Formats: sequence, structure tokens, C-alpha cells
Amino acid sequence: MAYQPPFSLNDEILSLVADIAQKVGRAAAREEARSAPKLRKENRIRTIHSSLAIENNTLTLDQVTAVIEGKHVIAPPKDILEVQNAIRAYEALGSLNANSVDDLLSAHRILMEGLTPEAGRFRSGNVGVFAGKKLIHAGTPARYVPEVTGELFTWLGSTNAHPLVASCVFHYEFEFIHPFADGNGRMGRLWQTLILSEWNQLFAWLPVESVVKERQEEYYRELNRADTAGDCTGFVAFMLKIIFDALDESLPGSTDVGINVGINVGIKNESTQAREMILALVQKSPTITVAQIAEQLGVSKRQAERLIASMKVQGVLIRVGANRNGHWEIAEKG
Repeated sequence: MAYQPPFSLNDEILSLVADIAQKVGRAAAREEARSAPKLRKENRIRTIHSSLAIENNTLTLDQVTAVIEGKHVIAPPKDILEVQNAIRAYEALGSLNANSVDDLLSAHRILMEGLTPEAGRFRSGNVGVFAGKKLIHAGTPARYVPEVTGELFTWLGSTNAHPLVASCVFHYEFEFIHPFADGNGRMGRLWQTLILSEWNQLFAWLPVESVVKERQEEYYRELNRADTAGDCTGFVAFMLKIIFDALDESLPGSTDVGINVGINVGIKNESTQAREMILALVQKSPTITVAQIAEQLGVSKRQAERLIASMKVQGVLIRVGANRNGHWEIAEKG
């Protein structure tokens, strides 16, 4: 009997899949979301930085950017090598097949070269995940890893589950097996990106890992809950929320201004149209709230907060007084 991962579909999951698919469909119709090289590069940097930061890499976002641009960075050699390897692994996404175990091993070899003696090979020994000295998860015994990993890939290649759901289930199952001596977390996130990008290319650059990093404790908690329950339905729902929020942060809103704002949020947005509209809103109503600005722009409140923060750093916009009773002022350079 073919292997079937332990999960079930519920109303929450179905609703999230529908919402994400709708948002992706709208974005796919916009050439801006597919063809902006600067956007893809900057989101890739955020992805690599966040995925490695989860694994305790110490490089800052600026340092990761410098490494990617070939500049000299003063940092632990291991951390620099992790970034260099991750760059190569993510650049190879387009040549990988999400249903191929051989490609999984090739990607691991790229990602972990020089970092573990078993790069590109399933682990030869048993492993566990620890919280301090406490074992919180024991990976599948080493002698069974090739077999169960093969079963997981067979399921992935034959399942009728929506790719959004299948990617989340795979992510959990991969972490449960823990097939490698090192690099399981970053490989699991990389492979979910690959599965999603084969469904829709925009996921090749969408920085889902950045949202995972922001909710890292909850991420590990949901993995542990799934282990305890012997069912990953809750983890699937959690990851779908992560994907939805990543889309909400990085893709267009419902209005034309939102299109220009949403695709650049969080990456030093230089959209003239967005800047001018924010300044116009503030000039018309100095006490306008961030939530009201977000509504006018057609983006999430989180996106508006990041845009405003960027303008404050640039000295364009000044906040006077507290959030509740204060007001905005436009600097002369604005």
C-alpha cells in the first residue's frame, strides 16, 4: 500500500488555499510581479538571510548582500560559506525536479559543500533534535532513511493534493525524517520553495522564509505539535498562513497604487507614485493613521508601516508626538 502522510483537509486549509490561489492569480496577471530583476534579487537576498539566520548564521542582511555582490566581508568563514552555498542552491532551483530524490541529493551537496562530510548523501548515523539537553525529536533511524524518503517522493509525485498543501505536507515529513546529518531545516524550506515554484514561478523569489524567521518559535512549536499528534494538519494550516502573509507583504494590493507599493515593500521602496501618495495623504491630514494610509494605498498595515519607516529613515517624513495623539510633518527634503 502506498504511503500516505498523516494529514486531513479542513475548512481552514481549504479557505487558505482558495485565498492564496486568488492572490497568486491576480499577481500572475501583472507583468511587474514577474519581470522586476531588482525585486527578485532583493527578495532572494531576504530569503537566504532569513533561512540561514534560523540556523544561527550571524551575518546581517547587509553582509549577505555584500557576499552575494562578491564584496569582502569580515565574518566567520563558516557563515560566509553558508551564504555562498545557499546562493548557488537557490540559483539552481530552475534546473531541479521537485519529484527527484537524486536532485534532492544534488541540492544538498551544493548547499552543504564544505560544511559537512556527508554533503550530498543521506546520513550514516542517527540524529536527534535537542532543546538544550532534552531530546525533542528523534529522526528516522539511518538505515530506513533512503526507503522512507523514497516513499515520500513517490507520494509527492502522485498525490492529488493541491501543490500548496502538498508542499506543506512535504515540509513537515521531510523534517520528521531528518534525512541528512546537517542542513535539514534549510533543505526542507528550499524544497518547499521548489515545489511551489513548479506550481507558480513567483514562488521562486517570494521570501516565505522571512516570515518563518519572524515566527520562528511558533514554527518549531507547530512542528513539535504535529510530532505529538502524529498528524501534520495543524502545521499545514500554519505554513499556509505563512505563505499568505508573505504574499500579502510582497505582492500587489487591490488598487493601482497598491500594485506599485506591494511588490517593493520591505526592500527600500523607491516607487515615486507610492512616495507621492503618502506625502499627499499626510499633507491633507497630518493626523492620519497608518491603518488609514494602508487602506488608501491598498496594502496591508504591515506594508504601510515598512514604507513609512523607510521614509522616516530617509528624513522625508517626521513623526511628532505619540502614535495615538501625534501627527506627521513633511521635512523640507520631502
